[in-house]
Amino acid sequence: MTTSATPATPRTPDRIVDIAIGYMGAKQLFAAARTGIFRALADGERDVTALAGATGVSEQMVRVLADAMNGLGLLERRDGRYRLAPDAAAYLGGDGELDLHPFLGFLNEISYGHWLQFDATVDATKPGELEMNEERWKTFMAGVMRYNALHAAMLARAFDFGPYRDLLDLGGLSPEFALHALRANPALTARFVFDPASTDSLNQALDAAGLADRATVEPAPTESARPGGEHDLVMVNHVIHRFTAEQNRAILTGARDAARPGATLLLLDFLLDDGDRQRPIDALHAGEYFVIDGTVVYPESEVTAWLEAAGWRRREVIALPGSPRVVVAEAV
Repeated sequence: MTTSATPATPRTPDRIVDIAIGYMGAKQLFAAARTGIFRALADGERDVTALAGATGVSEQMVRVLADAMNGLGLLERRDGRYRLAPDAAAYLGGDGELDLHPFLGFLNEISYGHWLQFDATVDATKPGELEMNEERWKTFMAGVMRYNALHAAMLARAFDFGPYRDLLDLGGLSPEFALHALRANPALTARFVFDPASTDSLNQALDAAGLADRATVEPAPTESARPGGEHDLVMVNHVIHRFTAEQNRAILTGARDAARPGATLLLLDFLLDDGDRQRPIDALHAGEYFVIDGTVVYPESEVTAWLEAAGWRRREVIALPGSPRVVVAEAV
């Protein structure tokens, strides 16, 4: 008696090709955003002629860009008319949850060109040259802060700030994380211990949000800050990739010294996995951070060891959509 073997699943090149041509989709996404195609569809569907009229782009190029965005799932198409997919409506239409156009502008004008130096970075283990001027810095900061705003919004969705009363935000790049927490919990107060260079922008953000009466701002260099206190919630957001291992151990010890027993720590950053499959967004940002300025995306296991040595016990890890992960720890 003979048995027939189960046919092997054919190997195909799709995944390799999709990765290799990924820059084509990125550049067309940037162009579609820059020329206003997504915003032109915010009020409803349009055909190529109407999109060309609304954006000032030729019908030929509108068709190229709209079809590319349709192929990538950001635009839906029916009977030759395009409309925003739900995620594009929420984040690119201009009237949704958060407008990511400044972030895409940063990727297009700053990050993408910088990645052209990546071969030299790999060969020399050195970051590229940013060659910044005032205008490029404005684009850089607008994009980075908008991406931080996305991370803050995703954290506010995933974490319940209701039980807490006394928040310390230590060394973060953006006030958005604490602002979301303050909006979510009217009983919460916040203490910002940020780099002195951030003082003016931080106070402006608090005033604009109408939350200055529930917050204090204390300028201090992040790597040497020792805020003290008895906080029940501590945030360390987008901090550790900017500092050395030794500095991070000191920062996390300072955070623990500012927390009461049982307090919660939220540590948000891109981190590398030790399991069988790496989450792509973290690994890709390891390259982005290094080619931009030589900063480091650390392994999660190393960060966990720092936490334990500083008196924190890891409770869980939350992977945020389109954003870094959050290590949630408890003060012991």
